Amino acid sequence: MIRALMMATLLMAEAGGVSALNEDTYLWLEDVGGDKPLAWVRERNAETIKEFESSGAFKKLESDILAIMDSKDTIPVVSREGTLYYNFWRDAKNPRGIWRRTTLDEYRKPQPQWETVLDLDTLATAEKENWVWKGATCLRPDYTRCLLSLSRGGADATVTREYDLETKSFVKDGFFLPEAKGGASWLDRDALYVGTDFGPGTMSKSGYPLVAKKWKRGTPLSEATVVYQGDKDDIGAYVVHDDAPGFERDYIIRYMSIFTSETYVLAADGKKKVEIPDDAESSIHREWLYVKPRTAWTVGGKTIPAGALVATRFDAFLEGKRDFQMLFEPTPTRSIDEYRFTKSHMILNVLDDVKNRLELVTPPNGTASAEWKRAAFAGAPAIGAVQVWGIDPDTSDEIFMKVTDFLTPTTLSYGVAGTVPEQVKKTPAFFDATGLEITQHFATSKDGTRVPYFQVAKKGLKLDGSSMTLLTGYGGFEVPQLPAYSGTVGRSWLTRGGVYVVANIRGGGEYGPAWHQAALKAKRPRAFEDFAAVASDLVTRKVTTAKKLGIVGGSNGGLLVGNMIVRYPELIGAAVCQVPLLDMKRYSHLLAGASWMDEYGDPDKPEDWEFMKSFSPYQLVEKGKTYPPVLFTTSTRDDRVHPGHARKMTARMRDLGYDVRYYENIEGGHAGAADHRQAAHMWALTYTYLAQKLK
Repeated sequence: MIRALMMATLLMAEAGGVSALNEDTYLWLEDVGGDKPLAWVRERNAETIKEFESSGAFKKLESDILAIMDSKDTIPVVSREGTLYYNFWRDAKNPRGIWRRTTLDEYRKPQPQWETVLDLDTLATAEKENWVWKGATCLRPDYTRCLLSLSRGGADATVTREYDLETKSFVKDGFFLPEAKGGASWLDRDALYVGTDFGPGTMSKSGYPLVAKKWKRGTPLSEATVVYQGDKDDIGAYVVHDDAPGFERDYIIRYMSIFTSETYVLAADGKKKVEIPDDAESSIHREWLYVKPRTAWTVGGKTIPAGALVATRFDAFLEGKRDFQMLFEPTPTRSIDEYRFTKSHMILNVLDDVKNRLELVTPPNGTASAEWKRAAFAGAPAIGAVQVWGIDPDTSDEIFMKVTDFLTPTTLSYGVAGTVPEQVKKTPAFFDATGLEITQHFATSKDGTRVPYFQVAKKGLKLDGSSMTLLTGYGGFEVPQLPAYSGTVGRSWLTRGGVYVVANIRGGGEYGPAWHQAALKAKRPRAFEDFAAVASDLVTRKVTTAKKLGIVGGSNGGLLVGNMIVRYPELIGAAVCQVPLLDMKRYSHLLAGASWMDEYGDPDKPEDWEFMKSFSPYQLVEKGKTYPPVLFTTSTRDDRVHPGHARKMTARMRDLGYDVRYYENIEGGHAGAADHRQAAHMWALTYTYLAQKLK
């Protein structure tokens, strides 16, 4: 899953009218840490706090949300390192969190005994740093050394430090990478492949490494040797080591854009390209190469449709053989959600009209002509969103299975692929779902496209337009929006009589690559038309009225909300726009924005700006319109989507006399919050604001 892991690194990081194109009087707000902009932020925060956070109702809601987030009964998701199971945990006692471990036998118990490996609160206090946990990569086969990624305030940029799991301490004079949007991959105990900021010309315009080096223990980072250097216009370049026993390989992965990349196998005599389409997704697992093309691919005399999944033996493919086995072929309603591995199997997770269906696929053990075996996945539920993953896919067939929906507390089961897994954990019921139901509906978009959406509401809901309704969506980067249990949504909205709706609009991945590509670049407005169609359908069905319909979305979903505000204000009663992209004229010059030009376009090209200006909310704000009230939220420490988007949009709308509020968390990164208390505060503000505006 090498390319998938690198993709996650990139993804994870977004007086009025058109006259503003040539003069941005609010440009000064892009100075993230400047005294003047921060003074403006503090003034806006104080206004919002005074208006919405002083009531007892707000404080009660904030307390309730925090109790949910801090609950000791939520599922501690674990990863196995050697024979032990590790989990990072936050609660009221440990707001920054602890990294801890236990055995499988203990983990199965209702209240496991945990051994603390690292206390981040203690570390932050001792080092006087606001450390936020970003993960660990441990070295096979003994799992005594790990590379920890720590962020200041929740930013994407991290510091990498070597940690000893036996002594539970940082290694003296061990590997250390300064703060950057980079990272490292273990080669062996005494060497790493590293990507970081090595100085001018070594980082992309998006802020990711272009240069990958091999670094040996005991030598300064400045003496690390260059293994690969990407082009100056690339998004990023990485060298990674696959440590699967018996299948150890080194790969170069070059990202030309967020959806195009090249993979090379690194050998002593140079590198050899994996000759697949640049826009295809791929995984190399043990002896197999899996390819999922985003556009139709003709290979070996056959055409593989976009969104299909095929496989072949990797070594044979490198030698020039092109004999692929079709593992999944899409239909208008069926697409791949994900595919994961165990040692002996591939778990195919398909979306059928946005509902998960699982299959266990077993590759042949003998000759290349042997058949693949297929079977229904044992223990998969008929309803609910389902995820299954191998606990150690390189060495074991053990799996975890997570099942969730909007109303049923999430469960986690453990087992071996091919047998029915045993439930070992369950999220407590954080709200009373009695009398509530989940239904799926379909709206018709402007161009006739059928757009699905999920609705959570009281059984027998009175269709008289009286229900406060909250509509959310995303519609970007081929990411589907699936049902999930949220105590926060339940406690803050559903139990207060609200209707909750999730729209599966184009731009996402609900129906495969075509659903995503239908809203790329010049086609972006299709996503907004779909969302507007769902909003209109809710009114037509008399679930709600425009005055009682609120919308919320973050990041690319914030761009969605911004466009709904300026393009479809008549459909909305109130909006919350979180860590958003809004100034599409400037987005590619701000932080990671340049990496998203395949999604939105390049505003510096006149031919692209010609269509982009139609979905750039910051430029579309005009005087004298009737816009719904809006709350913008963001984070000073968001180094993925620049806080300047939300700041400038707020300032412009505010100066034009619109009903707009603003709150900026000084910490938090792209998630908007660095710990549970901050997250609870932000969500309490969101739901308090919506309840007041939609009542």
